Amino acid sequence: MSLRFPNDPLPLNSAFYIERPPLEELAYSEIIKAGSFIRIKAPRKMGKSSLMIRLIDRAVNLGYLTVKIDFQQADEEIFTFLYKFLRWFCANVSRQLQLEPMLDEYWDEDIGSKVSSTLYFQGYLLKQIDVPLVLVLNEVNRVFEHPEIARDFLSLLRSWHEEAKQIKIWQKLRLVVIHSTEVYVSLNMNQSPFNIGLSLQLPEFTLKQVEELAARYGLDWTNGKDAEQLMAIVGGHPYLINLALYHLVNQRKKWENIEEFLAVAPKLEGIYHQHLLSQLNIVRDNPELGEVLKQIIAGSREPLEAIAAYKLESMGIIKLKGSSATISCELYRQYFQEQLLQVSSLRNYFPRLAQQPELNTANLDEVTHLFNRSYFEEQLEKVWQESADKESISLILCAVDYFEYYEKTYGYQAANLCLQQVADIIRNVVHFPNALVARYQSKEFAMLLPGKNLTISRQIAEKIRQRVKLLAIPFEPQGMDGFKNSLVTVSLGIASKIPNQKSDVSQIIYQATQALLASKRREGDSVSNYLLAE
Repeated sequence: MSLRFPNDPLPLNSAFYIERPPLEELAYSEIIKAGSFIRIKAPRKMGKSSLMIRLIDRAVNLGYLTVKIDFQQADEEIFTFLYKFLRWFCANVSRQLQLEPMLDEYWDEDIGSKVSSTLYFQGYLLKQIDVPLVLVLNEVNRVFEHPEIARDFLSLLRSWHEEAKQIKIWQKLRLVVIHSTEVYVSLNMNQSPFNIGLSLQLPEFTLKQVEELAARYGLDWTNGKDAEQLMAIVGGHPYLINLALYHLVNQRKKWENIEEFLAVAPKLEGIYHQHLLSQLNIVRDNPELGEVLKQIIAGSREPLEAIAAYKLESMGIIKLKGSSATISCELYRQYFQEQLLQVSSLRNYFPRLAQQPELNTANLDEVTHLFNRSYFEEQLEKVWQESADKESISLILCAVDYFEYYEKTYGYQAANLCLQQVADIIRNVVHFPNALVARYQSKEFAMLLPGKNLTISRQIAEKIRQRVKLLAIPFEPQGMDGFKNSLVTVSLGIASKIPNQKSDVSQIIYQATQALLASKRREGDSVSNYLLAE
C-alpha cells in the first residue's frame, strides 16, 4: 500500500479514514430530512474536511445537487459590507449550480440584502432545481471575524431553516455548516443557528481507534503500549497521530523504537517541527493569543480573553470547558512553554543583557525572532571594546545558498518558513552563555561567540551546516541549470580575533564576509575560515 503524506483531507477510497461512530451515520440520516440543518465543529486538522467529502458523496449518490462554499477563499474586501458579501455568496451558489447569476433581477436596496437574497433563493435558485440541494458552508469561523456580517448572515441561515417548516420549496435546501471554533458573535437566542438542527462535534481518536489506524499502516500495536505512549504526547489528535504513524513506517531506521521517536517529538529534529512552527507563527502574528496561552501554561485563574481563547481552540492548541482551559496535549505544552519564553530567554544567550531594560521586541527580527542587525552590531561593538587585549572572539556569518532562487520558485511565505527553520537550527546550536545570534541580511545570519577560538567556532559552524541539511527542505530551483543539491543548504564563514585597542570592529566583519564568500565560491554547503579565504 502506497502511503500519502497526511496533510490533506482523506479521499473516499483511503484506507486510513477512521470512522467515529455514530457521527457518520447521524449525518447521513439527517441529510435526507427536508430542510435539515447540520453543524460540524472541531479544531483544525481534526477530520472535518474528510467527513465533509463523505457527506457530499452520500448526497451525490442520493441524486442530490451539492454546492460547497469555502469562506477561506473569499477576499477580505468581501466582508466589508453585507450587500457585497451576500451578492458574492449568491453568485457563487449560482455558478456552482451552473445557473446564470440573476442578482440584479432580485436585489432591491429598499428591502435590504437579507430579504433580497432570500427572494433570490426562493424565487430563482430553488425553483430551477427538481432535487434537494445540499449547501455546504466550510470554514464559517472566517465569517465570525466580522461581527456585523456574521450577525446578519447567521440569523439569515436560521430563517431559511425555519422557512422549510412553512414553505415547501425551502424543504429542498439542506444546510451543512462547518466551523472550527465557537461562535464569538453576540446573537439573540432566537436568531442563532447554533441551537437548531443536528450538532456534531468531532472527538479525538480513542485508544482502540489509534490501534486500528496503526494496523492499517502495517504496525502491530495490539498490546496497547505503543499507542498509549504516542497518545501521552499528542493525545488523540487525528493529524498528529497520522503524522507519527506515517514517519514510523517510512523511516524505521531513523528511530529504533517509539520511545526514541517520542523523545525528540517536540524538538527541532522532531517530525512535528514544521507543524509547530506554523502554529507558532500564527501566535506570534497575534500577540493576544500569546498572552492567553501564557496564562493557561502558567495555570493562571484570571479570566481569559474570550475571542483569543476561541481562536486558540480553533487551532487545536487548547481545550475549553466552560470558563476553564487546558493545553490540548503534552506536545503543545512543551513546545509553547519554551517558545513563549523565548523573548525573555534571549537574555540567557547573552547574560550581560539582563541589566539592559531597553531589550524588547523592537530589537528582534519580525520573521525569525532572532536579534536584528542594528542591535547585533551595537552589541558587537561593545564586546569588541570589552575584549580588547583579553580574549578571542569569533564571528560566524551564515547564508542560505541560492536563496533568491528559492524565493522565486516557492514564493514569499515558503521563503520565510525556510528562514525560520534555519534560524531555529542556529538558535539551538548556538545556545550557550555569551553567544548572540541575529538575522544579519535578508538571507544571512550572524553569530557572535565571545571567548571562542577558531577551532571551536568551526565545529559550531559545521554542526549548523549538517543540521540544516538534515532538515531536508526540498529545493528544485526554476531557471537554474546545473544545481548540484536538491535540498536547502547553507554556507558559513568564520573569523576569529583577539581585539586590541588599535584595531577596529570592522576588521572581523570584513574577515568573516570574505570567508563566507569563499564558501559560496565552492557552490555552497561549505564552511570556510578567514585564513583559508586569504
